Amino acid sequence: MYWLAKAEDQRARTFCHRFDPAFWTVNFPRPMMASLVTEGADTLVLRCVFYRRSDLAGLIWWSEDRLDHPLLAYETARDYSGLTLRFRWRSTGLRGLDAVFGPTLTIEGRDAAGAPRTWYVRLWNYADGTPTDAWVTLDMDRLAGGFVLPDQADPVDPRHIDRLFISAVPPGYDPGDDAPLPAPADATLTLSEIAVSGTGRTLALGDTGVKPHGLALATGYDDVLSQTPERLLRDGLHLGYRGALNIYVGMSHYFQLAWDAGEGRFLVDPARPLNQPAQAWFADLFARAAAQGVETIASVSFELFDAHAPGAWAQRAYDGSRALTGWDPPSTLLSPANADAMTYVGDVMLAFSALQAAAGAPVRAQIGEPWWWSGLGGVRRPAIYDASATQAYTAETGQPVPEPRHRLVTEIPTADQAHYLDWLGARLAAATNALGDRVRAAHPGAQILMLFYTPQVLDETAPMLARINLPAGWAAPAFDRLQLEDYTHVTRSDWWARQRGLDRALADLGYDRRDSDYFAGFVLRPEDRDQWAAIDRAADLALSEGYDRVFVWAQSQVARDGYVRFANPQTAQEDAMQGFHDVRLPATISFGSSGGPAFSTDVIETASGYEQRNVNWSQSRSEYDLAPAIRAEADLATLLAFFRARQGRAFAFRFQDWTDWRSGPTDLAPTPLDQVIATGDGQTTRFALVKRYTAAGVEQVRRISKPVAGSVRVAVAGVERPDGWQVDPATGWLDFDTPPAPGDLITAGFDFDVPVRFADDRLSLSLADMRAGMVDSIRLVEVRDEDAA
Repeated sequence: MYWLAKAEDQRARTFCHRFDPAFWTVNFPRPMMASLVTEGADTLVLRCVFYRRSDLAGLIWWSEDRLDHPLLAYETARDYSGLTLRFRWRSTGLRGLDAVFGPTLTIEGRDAAGAPRTWYVRLWNYADGTPTDAWVTLDMDRLAGGFVLPDQADPVDPRHIDRLFISAVPPGYDPGDDAPLPAPADATLTLSEIAVSGTGRTLALGDTGVKPHGLALATGYDDVLSQTPERLLRDGLHLGYRGALNIYVGMSHYFQLAWDAGEGRFLVDPARPLNQPAQAWFADLFARAAAQGVETIASVSFELFDAHAPGAWAQRAYDGSRALTGWDPPSTLLSPANADAMTYVGDVMLAFSALQAAAGAPVRAQIGEPWWWSGLGGVRRPAIYDASATQAYTAETGQPVPEPRHRLVTEIPTADQAHYLDWLGARLAAATNALGDRVRAAHPGAQILMLFYTPQVLDETAPMLARINLPAGWAAPAFDRLQLEDYTHVTRSDWWARQRGLDRALADLGYDRRDSDYFAGFVLRPEDRDQWAAIDRAADLALSEGYDRVFVWAQSQVARDGYVRFANPQTAQEDAMQGFHDVRLPATISFGSSGGPAFSTDVIETASGYEQRNVNWSQSRSEYDLAPAIRAEADLATLLAFFRARQGRAFAFRFQDWTDWRSGPTDLAPTPLDQVIATGDGQTTRFALVKRYTAAGVEQVRRISKPVAGSVRVAVAGVERPDGWQVDPATGWLDFDTPPAPGDLITAGFDFDVPVRFADDRLSLSLADMRAGMVDSIRLVEVRDEDAA
């Protein structure tokens, strides 16, 4: 069911321009943060937050693709001879192009003799404009390092280049001074109208399309933050992952920092949950995923990079030592009993939820592996004695915290110890449930998910762990979905422990597999890539066991090791039957299109001129042409991305027909009296949404299968009903809680979309044709919706 591909296995290819914005990367030292997003086909935006005078971010182009899956990587091309790169540089908050230590292009490669060389090219020497807004032209054959030209010229040999590195630094940059800046400094660099000309300007780009296989993808921001969201989503789409992307927002890069003079270190800033670069990156990710019909799940945990965690927030062992994970450098676990820490976690969840909502995506908030820490590798030092926990216990119960015991979780507790353990479990449940309530209050309809890692908690050598980390307060329906992860059991091929752990978690908490998710993976080290066999088996087992969704964790390791999942016949059939992405074509493209309803009629003309007509369709089937709507390069880029995400004709989608998209006049908001749906009979509770078209006494009834969520209004016997009914936006079925009375007229108003697909599997487009207003027809055809039948 799987394959570990290598670069030489790449067969299907397309092409991209060298220096394509999607394939740049960024690098930087802690504690600063930077991110990249693409804006259109020729624009790249770098955002930074600097904390120290020595902070420096690097915008990097690698000659060898080091991030993409082997089947999707661009070709390795180290010879830049004959190439010219040109772009517009616009910056705010950065040291100017003309300054000492200003933006520099560092080129790492080899000289004519094959010896490693590094050249430092001052961009200001090749710029035309101001220090913050200039056109930069880099002719690789005539490029030279050196601050002053021609006196200090150090000619670049373009025949063997490994990477190019453009620096971005704060205005007060000093490479030898690690002192904090007076305040965190945000900066933005936009490279727009990126153009490359000359020999070798195009690169072969892997274009393998793996059939959808029924698995979804999970990843972590700390692992993928160096790349653009566009690149990340491209890999997942081409490798057959569909439906959802679960992204752990990380423990070390999303937050804003502030200097704490008392502790002499940077600490997270509770007043600003997200820094500017992370916020921009996630906003772009959520919007792109929504456009592709991919549901994003933002996972926030109690884990925080220890170097920046306030001391009072951390869980602590009996001797006062902080709870530390096995990462290097380590993270710590926040105490569920610390009000400030839990408020901060809630603020972070709300910040990500707001970004999802702003992107038009459903709010999906995961609380990732919340627990009281107890150490790793058999060393059980329960971190349950932080001041917040011990003081709250005494305040609430009037009892002192029982005497600490080093191996409490592995021993039979005394009565007072058992009472404390039960209190800790209840406090953990209260903390997580309060987080979910905050998100639901801000975003009605949000889903709250909880990720539970069975090997860490359900350990038979430490039976008391479940007492504090599997509390009864988590029982259904505390969370909308339970998500289970057990990769240690899987990679050790301990199938008995896997099954036992999953069964217990589901049984104790009362969740059904059909409403739960399963996470398979992950392979931490490349030398352990043979573990993919066990992971693939675990994914198969989870599918057969009936889990609603199965995720592969994690994307960075899928790409690193070349993991390719194959669809089994049953999964492929189910995906083909669905065949619909519940996402709307962006209005920037649909508005301006042409088209409308079409019928199929056979007309036979006799020799005498009479006609015989046979009506093949009782209902119309609309057709549209997007070509008139393509008016700008951004439209072209959006259309190409959307077409790839739908895999040509493979998946249908929502389309707003601007001439007919409302139950009543298009210039008026829907009213509950717009359309007659049916007449009640006292028994029927389900009715189909319809729109009626009447002319000259002839009525045509159109089934509406794709109403716009939140737009539907319903009335019975002329009186609007704000509740007592539900409508499925995926099928257009209207369900009443109780049947309308006999003779009562049921009416409704709504906005609606048309389910359509691309008419062809191939797009033949060019920038020149678009600019000349000569884009060929881009046809859409309406699809019959079986779910609405």
